[in-house]
Amino acid sequence: MGKVFEEISAELQKWIQAQQMFFVASAPIAGDGLVNCSPKGMDTFRVMGPNEVAYLDLTGSGAETIAHLKENGRMVFMFCAFTGAPKIVRLHGQGSAITSNQPEFADLKDQFPELTGVRSIISCKVQRVSDSCGYSLPRYDYVEDRDTLTKWAEAKGDTGLSEYRRQKNSKSLDGLTALTADES
Repeated sequence: MGKVFEEISAELQKWIQAQQMFFVASAPIAGDGLVNCSPKGMDTFRVMGPNEVAYLDLTGSGAETIAHLKENGRMVFMFCAFTGAPKIVRLHGQGSAITSNQPEFADLKDQFPELTGVRSIISCKVQRVSDSCGYSLPRYDYVEDRDTLTKWAEAKGDTGLSEYRRQKNSKSLDGLTALTADES
């Protein structure tokens, strides 16, 4: 059934890039802190190398992943095959949030589509690559990406997005620091 790999092979990279959705999970170190798991889509994930991945992080209602990464860096990505052969892939690693005020942001941003509302780029050094069967997963047909988040961000504009991030993305649900004023 499941296997562990030393790196993301070219074949696995092709499979990952074909998935329309992925999940990212993180948690604070404190035992009573909340575990966060978020679905992502919109062609925002990239395999940067055999043991490195990144995704374009768009402004949303919370900033749990950013806060957890600042605290401890631990994260996992999960990809599920909803079409074709059943399969689940997990990428465990140490991540960081790269915001627009950091020098490497501009170079990394060129790897992704131009989207409104970019908050950061989440980069991860992958330490464990594994797959499992996915035999119980349902089959779904991809219809299209939703444009609701993009339209919301466009309506807010740069100033509105910065203000929103200051109000809603500065702390995690557990009170950990997410985005600082200079990162908003």
